[in-house]
Amino acid sequence: MIKPRYFVKALALYKVFKTYQLSRKDLDKADNLSAHLKAHTEDFKLMVRMAKDTLTGKYKMNTWNMSIIVGTIVYVISPLDAVPDIIPVLGWLDDVAIVSYALSKLQKEIQRYQEQQQLHPSKL
Repeated sequence: MIKPRYFVKALALYKVFKTYQLSRKDLDKADNLSAHLKAHTEDFKLMVRMAKDTLTGKYKMNTWNMSIIVGTIVYVISPLDAVPDIIPVLGWLDDVAIVSYALSKLQKEIQRYQEQQQLHPSKL
């Protein structure tokens, strides 16, 4: 059974993510925060580029994959985390876990994006 305080946190996160509109400022903030993700820094920056290119029409991605990227970015930049980012080291572990999960779900999309980027470097 879920403890009441975890349920309240989960509900608060859901409310934030459900209504959130990702902006250019958010993408820039995500890019800056990527350094905290250690081994996943470059992978996260790639996801941010994919989101930017999709939002500007330079890259086409299905809605499900885009929702995974948007959810991941919003989670990383949001002050509402399962483990608050103000807690040294531990605060970024949940973000790393979320990014790792997103990367595992987006392998084919990432490969397709990288292939398109190689074929049309000026387009992206």
